[in-house]
Amino acid sequence: MRLWEARAAHAAAIANMEQAAQSGNVPAALKFEEEIITLGQQIDALQRAQAHAAGQAVPLGGTGDPSNPGAFKNLGEQLLAVVRHYGGGATDPRLVRAPSGMGETDPSGGGFLVQTDFAMTVLQRIYDMGEIAQRTGRLQMSTAANAIKIPGIDEQSRATGSRWGGVRAYWLGEGDAPTASAPKFRWIELDLKKLGVLWYVTDELLADASILTGIANTAFAQEMGFVLEDSIVRGTGSGQPAGILTAPATITVPAETGQATKTVVYQNLLKMWSRMWARSRINAVWFINQDVEPQLYAVNQVIGTAGVPVYLPPGGISEKPYSTLFGRPVIPVEYCETCGTPGDIILADFSQYLVADKGAMQQMASIHVRFIYDEMTFRLMYRVDGQSAWHTALTPYRGTNTQSPYIILAQR
Repeated sequence: MRLWEARAAHAAAIANMEQAAQSGNVPAALKFEEEIITLGQQIDALQRAQAHAAGQAVPLGGTGDPSNPGAFKNLGEQLLAVVRHYGGGATDPRLVRAPSGMGETDPSGGGFLVQTDFAMTVLQRIYDMGEIAQRTGRLQMSTAANAIKIPGIDEQSRATGSRWGGVRAYWLGEGDAPTASAPKFRWIELDLKKLGVLWYVTDELLADASILTGIANTAFAQEMGFVLEDSIVRGTGSGQPAGILTAPATITVPAETGQATKTVVYQNLLKMWSRMWARSRINAVWFINQDVEPQLYAVNQVIGTAGVPVYLPPGGISEKPYSTLFGRPVIPVEYCETCGTPGDIILADFSQYLVADKGAMQQMASIHVRFIYDEMTFRLMYRVDGQSAWHTALTPYRGTNTQSPYIILAQR
């Protein structure tokens, strides 16, 4: 087996183990765990052989090689090591203490850092599973930083003399000198907030590392990803990221005169699209509440005394419906409001939204919180912040309507 084949098989076995664990099929999960260990050993051997052939330093194990004490095979194994430590057993040398002081650890039970590859796996799932977080502009801070300041161009208008906040070019005659100009900057400041999950683990779950791995990787990632994406949409900015629904740069397109409540009409969509900043159209996505879908299927473009369906293909509902409007994807998400409420349909380019984090999570554990229930408590913390890179809508060079990467529809 070649190295890339072993890695692909290793990834597939991990996915199968997690699926089996989530469905409660413990024998299958244990079988896949054995396969993961075997494949991990093959990967380590292939990597060492490859490095030796190239005359490079031979890498250590860590993907499942039991001879390597520097890494756990999976997150479940690390959680069990934490349990054994608090149960009075020997402390596994692979466990790394979290930094102490300033609320970084559980004061009564202490804490341990999640092994880096496991922490990054959970973090990666947060961004892979959702439809919004993966589209944001992500910034990673150093481990010593809790805030970041980014210089941004203070451009509010494309009128002459206002582009780039004040840069101006001139047509010059012979011997003429241009007038000096300079861009105007503003600070975009992101202060990390804490997003955490608390997990009480029973003795039954503690008996199986594969079950722990499946639940920790999937449940933690899905919940933390959900809360992060919800805050990107509607966060208050106080103790959490600032969402786009109330961002100063967000444009609200008014309802049509006489438009019925809880409806979406063709003019709504056309006017929303016309307010999307032209450079953002290639990245823009329509996000909707599923309550809006019946309205989209009924939207018609009036031509003469008749109408042409906007959202359906020529074959009607007997054919596969288009999932695009103006060529951009239409994606149902839970964070959008119900039909007729501002935020029920959002046209957004989230590459213009900044998310900053430390690129890792921190795990802590305690036997004291649920001592009388004979349960172990695990806590996972993710430090993150986010806000729009735009602080105001943009006035175009020609025209009267402002433009933005975030467009919503007003109350109907």
